[in-house]
Parts: sequence; C-alpha cells; structure tokens
Amino acid sequence: MTSISRRTALRSFSCVALALVAGRVARADETADAAARQRIAELQAGLLAVMKAGRAVPFTQRCAMLAPVLQRSFDMTATLRMVVGPRWTTLSTDRQAQLLAAFARYSVANWVANFDSWSGQTFRILPGGRGIGSDGCVVETELVPLSGTAHRLDFVMHRTSDGWRALDVLADGSISRAAVLRSDFRSLLADGTGAALTASLDRKVVDLSQGASA
Repeated sequence: MTSISRRTALRSFSCVALALVAGRVARADETADAAARQRIAELQAGLLAVMKAGRAVPFTQRCAMLAPVLQRSFDMTATLRMVVGPRWTTLSTDRQAQLLAAFARYSVANWVANFDSWSGQTFRILPGGRGIGSDGCVVETELVPLSGTAHRLDFVMHRTSDGWRALDVLADGSISRAAVLRSDFRSLLADGTGAALTASLDRKVVDLSQGASA
C-alpha cells in the first residue's frame, strides 16, 4: 500500500469510528460535552506528570502512574472490539479477557514510551469540539511545544454508564490510531484464537520498556 493510500485508509477508518460512536450523522450545532472535555483534561494532567517524571523514574513505575488514568479515560474493551472487528465474537471468553489485559498493558506502555520527557510542553483543549449525536463527541486538543508547531491530538469519545470514555485518538486531527492498530493486528488474528496477538502485545511491552519503538 502506498503512503497516500494508507493515509486515506486510516482517515476512512476514523470516519467509521465516528459513525460507531454516533449511530447517526452529527448535528452541526453540537459541541464537545463539558464532562468529556474534563475527562481529557485529567488524561493530559496524567501525561504531563509522566513526562515530567521522565526517564529518571523507572519505566514500570511510570506505567503504574499512568495506568489508572488511562483506565478512567479510555473504554479499552470497546476500542479493542472495534479494532479486532467481527473476529472478536468468535473468541472464547477467556481469550477475550487475556487479549484485553494484554491490550491494556500495551496501551499504557505505548503512551509512557511516547511521552517520556518534558521540555516545557503544554496541552491545550481547543474550544468547541464536535458533537456526534447524543452520546458521542470529539474533544480537540493540541500538544504545544515551547517553540515550533503544535501537534494536534483529538479524542473520539462516547458516553458510557461510567461517564465519558475515549474510543480512538486522531493524530493531526484525522489519522486514526485504531486504524493503525487494526492494520497491525490483522495478520496476528489469522490463527482465530487471539493467542498470537496476545503474545505479540506482551513482547511489545517488553520492547517498549527497553526503549524500542512500538
């Protein structure tokens, strides 16, 4: 797949994620819910704490710092179901639980590895955002360096019984993290059991803890 077609595919998947949240087309006059914005503000505070701790603090300790924040901020089960797709329902309950636990560990390790230092950066939640029907929204944010260009990072949110949770992250406002994972996971799900994907995620956690990229 060329870089252009891959980028188009990832953007297309982000539209699918938005549709899954909405169940219908977003109304133009809606904005991101204040409680959803607060949820992301709490995530940003957790990320800044991990960044400021930096590599002087052991990787496992930084993961322990961020894990409860991510648990409150993300609907890991819904995200994993979306990424795995129809194969999810073919997995046994035990396999689903094992895969979800591995996915949660990997998600924490990936965030910690990518936000491992601080040099004055700040997070900013942009005004407005996008509402999606009655139970979804996109919270639009930026990571702002002391100098240079800010990096856009948007969160696709949905309302759950435990409050607002993120389903997907859109880099540059459009490139779906869930789409990247779906592409990466496809071949590992070919065995039909989820065992290969679970093992791969556990290996990635070890690699990330040792400084390798995801």
